[in-house]
Amino acid sequence: MSATPQKNRASRRVLAAAAGLATAGALVAAMPAGAQDRQDHGHGHHKGRTVDVQLLSFNDLHGNLEPPAGSAGTVTETQPDGTTKAIPAGGIEYLASSLRTAREGHPYSITAAGGDMVGASPLLSGLFHDEPTIEALNKIDLDVTTVGNHEFDEGATELARLQNGGCHPDEGCYEKGKEFGGADFPYLAANVTNEKTGKPILKPYTVWKKNGVKIGFIGVTLEGTPNIVTANGVKGLKFHDEIETINKYAKELNRQGVKSIVALIHEGGAPASTSYNYDCDSSGPGDGISGPITEIAKGITPKVDALVTGHTHQAYVCTIPDPAGNPRMVTSASSFGKLYTDTTLTYDRRTKDIVRTSVKSAGAKNPKSANHVVTRDQPKANDMTALIARWNALAAPIANKPQGYISADINGRGSTALEKPLGDLIADAQLEGLAPADKGGAVVAFMNPGGIRADLVHKASGAEGDGVVTYGESFTVQPFTNMMNVVDLTGAQLVTALKQQVSGSNEASPKILQISKGLTYTLDMTKSGADRVVTDTIKLNGEAIDPAKTYRVAMNEFLAGGGDGFAALGEGTNKLVGASDLDMFNAYLAAHSTADAPLAPPAADRITVIQ
Repeated sequence: MSATPQKNRASRRVLAAAAGLATAGALVAAMPAGAQDRQDHGHGHHKGRTVDVQLLSFNDLHGNLEPPAGSAGTVTETQPDGTTKAIPAGGIEYLASSLRTAREGHPYSITAAGGDMVGASPLLSGLFHDEPTIEALNKIDLDVTTVGNHEFDEGATELARLQNGGCHPDEGCYEKGKEFGGADFPYLAANVTNEKTGKPILKPYTVWKKNGVKIGFIGVTLEGTPNIVTANGVKGLKFHDEIETINKYAKELNRQGVKSIVALIHEGGAPASTSYNYDCDSSGPGDGISGPITEIAKGITPKVDALVTGHTHQAYVCTIPDPAGNPRMVTSASSFGKLYTDTTLTYDRRTKDIVRTSVKSAGAKNPKSANHVVTRDQPKANDMTALIARWNALAAPIANKPQGYISADINGRGSTALEKPLGDLIADAQLEGLAPADKGGAVVAFMNPGGIRADLVHKASGAEGDGVVTYGESFTVQPFTNMMNVVDLTGAQLVTALKQQVSGSNEASPKILQISKGLTYTLDMTKSGADRVVTDTIKLNGEAIDPAKTYRVAMNEFLAGGGDGFAALGEGTNKLVGASDLDMFNAYLAAHSTADAPLAPPAADRITVIQ
């Protein structure tokens, strides 16, 4: 890096000296070059009263630089005749091309993201602590992003390094003579403060400016981040209410004369259909969107003109009225770079505000906002192809090592079932690794469904051959490398934990634990809350669970800390720490498969589901 960019970086230091960067002027000064006032003289854009500003957005990239494999790399499209079709999508080479093509003919264009750009990333990015992804996002001219929960996987200090640059404190620089430069775009975290100082750990907002057009961006992650990130990742941090935080900074931006505001929120909802082209504003019974974002949207001040959301990995473009009853767009673009949203914000130069309409404004030929597929039949962006090749060369010695063999796809992330074949496989691997007396004496293992980040795909991803599982592929399935724990839990605590899958914070959106062989029970989804788990059907190796008996239970450190709303699992005692989940998974693949006798997908028949 030359001296000048270093100097620029110093001006956008992560730990902002004060919660509100005092003036709009200070904000602009602190903005990276890519997002500063891009002068565009001679185009006559000053003439009209209104200016159409293009807002391109995406979310939950999770370091997926290469096209995601298997069903995790497709989006569902509803055809004119009502049937659905799976379209292969995603990959940074195609996302870059899509965004660059979309910007053509739009002198006023902003690219923003809804968080989880990094974290839980495939090996190509994860092995290098996501430096390759930050480099790619710089090249595609991302203007701003909010933090998501996964930005905290490695803690606030590592997040600061991703923003400011510098080589990894333990692993150093990955390329000889090259220091990691950090993000050219601001990471926003308005609702994350330092416990000691009470100040935001990153900038709470930023202002995009061009030819007198000013649009403010406020970024928040979900308030519940500490429940879904390991304790080390959120140590010393406080997470605040999304609505209160956004409303507070919207007021501050208004005081600075910024009337057009977009909130980037790493929290989302679930549309009635999984098709990316579903009309979210259709008013039939059961149509529309549900989930946390609906309540958040209803509470956010009318000062905010649009919400870019994420976290749920769903695709939607909806109109949810603000508290004053005005239409306001709420968007999300699935995950892994498979979609991007193109929204038109009509800026009124006189009021300095956005002229708001619903997604399909009356009389307009085109919707004001729509999701578009990042198709793989368009030309690749050459600079991204080169970036992937460069990092792949560094990763290859580790990534290409075979770990085991499979006879067919074993679906995890791409499975819509409550019990996933890959979930069973992972839980079995954990039980087998921790069952020996000297390894913990586990009799059952639990795996959190959110920790399964991909499918095991039979088709070769490189030159390894079909059916070969490489280290890179197994890492992509379990990229957190959580340490395994074995703890004592009573039968009563075990039953409570199973009931917490469908009650409390998990009632609206159940989190079904993946279970090792020998544990069976019935899940009756026609009932509500904890009653969905039918207590007298819970058996371990054919025997009813004894509430008073102690059982040795294996799980990763995230679940053992009570993560994902499983408070009962956090009550374990006599903890023994084992190897990492990834090491156990790879050991199991090696022990149970050969080229001649590959592993078949498990039957996924441990949980009897009544719908």
